[in-house]
Amino acid sequence: MHHLSSPSLMLRRFCCLATPSFSSSAAVFSTSASTLTPPSTRKKKLVFLGSPSVSASVLETLLDASSAADSLFEVAAIVTQPPSGRDRGRKVLPSPVAQHALGRGFPADLIFTPVKATEEAFLSDFSALEPELCITAAYGNILPTKFLKIPSLGTVNIHPSLLPLYRGAAPVQRALQDGVKETGVSLAFTVRALDAGPIIAREKMEIDDHIKAPELLDLLFAQGSKLLLQELPSIFDGSASTKAEAQDDSKATLAPKISQEESWLSFDEEASTLHNKVRAFAGWPGTRARILVIDEKSDKCSELELKVITSQVYHGNDVQSSEDDEVTFRKGSLIIPCGQHTALEILEVQLPGKKVVNAAAFWNGLRGQKLKKLRL
Repeated sequence: MHHLSSPSLMLRRFCCLATPSFSSSAAVFSTSASTLTPPSTRKKKLVFLGSPSVSASVLETLLDASSAADSLFEVAAIVTQPPSGRDRGRKVLPSPVAQHALGRGFPADLIFTPVKATEEAFLSDFSALEPELCITAAYGNILPTKFLKIPSLGTVNIHPSLLPLYRGAAPVQRALQDGVKETGVSLAFTVRALDAGPIIAREKMEIDDHIKAPELLDLLFAQGSKLLLQELPSIFDGSASTKAEAQDDSKATLAPKISQEESWLSFDEEASTLHNKVRAFAGWPGTRARILVIDEKSDKCSELELKVITSQVYHGNDVQSSEDDEVTFRKGSLIIPCGQHTALEILEVQLPGKKVVNAAAFWNGLRGQKLKKLRL
């Protein structure tokens, strides 16, 4: 019998949830099952690593598949980010993956929440599980070489881009920001270098110029889940590692993590660039603009910070010069002049602390006041 050596790895961090499955005592893992079950029928031990809600959908697919009578694997453990304060009240909550797993009745003592995957106590206890395959989907932590050496069949990542394009933390957001018409999802073995491992399979997806990052993330991880289930037999029998193709590093592009500072819109840029940014940063961090509100009756001006929720490129023939700072309202949309004689059409906005409203409701609330764009 093997006992967890570090209480810091336990789900005691989830104490905000009142559930009988939580325990502050050391977890106990049994390694005797593999000796009792004939190797030919024994299910492979798969460990899932993921954190956000899109990862929870992948976990759901794996748990459903593992419960089938003819399943080749079992989900032996889950590794996810530690609980964090995510709502306005800063209440500490388990990650969406942990919440989903607990909701499915997954044993709390088999959910690992290390702050970093390099923690020696975590690596020791993880190794004692004797996992054969790890699947990662937006886990959010760098996996050290010591970790990657533990699963006998390796670690496979579901990456929402057509590798070697958009390696990094924000592949979907950066692809949308670039205005791509085609993207996809890749299954690749994880190596120490960032998203650079051999590719097992890829699937392409054409996208329009209206889809936003949260929706595209959902679609790509759903597609990735199906692709994973198709490829699992070849991963388990070892043929996937033989057929996997090395990436062409000369064609690699990077998708660095998004910062809050990037959320501001500069109307000196072309409208298409700004529209793509609105789509890419939807969800988090969002896109913000500074607008000047002018009350001509009282001759007063005030600055307004506006979150742009939904936009499109304006295709009217009456585009103003970008030197013209006036924001107009036409056919239910705010029209803002941008660089290169283009204009951005804004359909939905949100004021700080308020709900999302359409442009017409926002315009009506101005009660005749005028708007001008402010330059960053």
